Amino acid sequence: MLTAARLGAAALSAALLAGVAAGPALADSPSPGATTAAVPDGLYGKGDPTYDGVWRQSLALTALTAAKVTPADSAVGWLTGQQCEDGGWPSYRAAGAACDAKTEDSNATAVAIQALVALGGHQPAVDKGVQWLRANQNADGSWPYNPGNPGDANSTGLAVNALFAARTDPAGVARPGTGGAAGKNAFEGLARFQLGCTAPADQRGAFAYQPDPTGALAPNTLASAQAALAAAGGHLPVATSVHADASPKALACADGSAPATIPHAESGEAVGAYLGAQLAAGDEHLTLTTPGADPKPDYTATAWAALALIQSGHPEQATDAVDWLEGQGDTWTKNGTDAAATASLLMVSQAAHRSTADLTGKLTALGPVPKGGAAAAEATPVKKKGDGMGQFWLIVVGLLIGIGGGLLLSLQRKRNPNL
Repeated sequence: MLTAARLGAAALSAALLAGVAAGPALADSPSPGATTAAVPDGLYGKGDPTYDGVWRQSLALTALTAAKVTPADSAVGWLTGQQCEDGGWPSYRAAGAACDAKTEDSNATAVAIQALVALGGHQPAVDKGVQWLRANQNADGSWPYNPGNPGDANSTGLAVNALFAARTDPAGVARPGTGGAAGKNAFEGLARFQLGCTAPADQRGAFAYQPDPTGALAPNTLASAQAALAAAGGHLPVATSVHADASPKALACADGSAPATIPHAESGEAVGAYLGAQLAAGDEHLTLTTPGADPKPDYTATAWAALALIQSGHPEQATDAVDWLEGQGDTWTKNGTDAAATASLLMVSQAAHRSTADLTGKLTALGPVPKGGAAAAEATPVKKKGDGMGQFWLIVVGLLIGIGGGLLLSLQRKRNPNL
């Protein structure tokens, strides 16, 4: 009768194992026609990393660390391995490829610094990254995307975020100007993109991406949102207990004596007031307007605006925007398959003290199995590891059922030989 029991258990086990193996295999399969080109081990997300590898990896590591997840060594090692000897990061560098100083960029470097600060234990890499930012700052205090170009508000804001994360005072970061003249510091570089009292009232506090050829500034939604976190003195991840009951204070321009350039002490409140008004006018989200295309919701800008408002002590003014982002989460994150968007939404929810378990699990599933933390167990089935204990108990149950059935049949045959 043991033979029958073993056969029953083996059949049950085979069926269970087949079912367990099929699920992750289907989940890991790319959609028809999708590229599977060289996504490195340890990298979060399955898409082509050429333009956003360091960016999405840095956001993912920052968000997961804030969620008390200990990322896999391979994930951290991939990011540190992208750093060039001079301290900068490119958007992506293929394994074995040499560094090219022209392709290193301030955005990738800034978010990588913030991720390594959040992780802890990477001070030499952080210090080299800060030195790269110092060396590639423009004399006007700003940062360009790639070295040697005019600065922009987005890149300057991200660089200031990195300085704050690395506990480096932006007021003391200035590159000497031509002929040894004193250059502008990082706060002054950021201020050159912000619209002050000479602008129309409804544009004051906004940031332009760059001045136009005449030097005029026009409000830019994403530039305003990304620069706002720096203006508020923050960095990723946003974790602050500061809470002001009032709305952000709009820029005071009672008379013509107000300066055109907004002082740093007033910068965060001024852009917060501008963003708050834009959110209220746009059904609690910001809008992306591209020439030749219909306006559409700007998830990224809305997320940065919410983070900046929370950082500056105005979480109530960010509440509706956070609600909107969470309601649009599946669309923005492509049902949790876009690593950068999923990490960004997770950081917004963390800053707003919302439930984050689902987003943490989705983000964890996009990369290597973490070393520890609440999400480690959740990620295990996706990576086809850790199923052993569950399968073991299912096999035990099958064996017990088979043995019990065999013993029962044996007893019945003893009682009734004709069976």
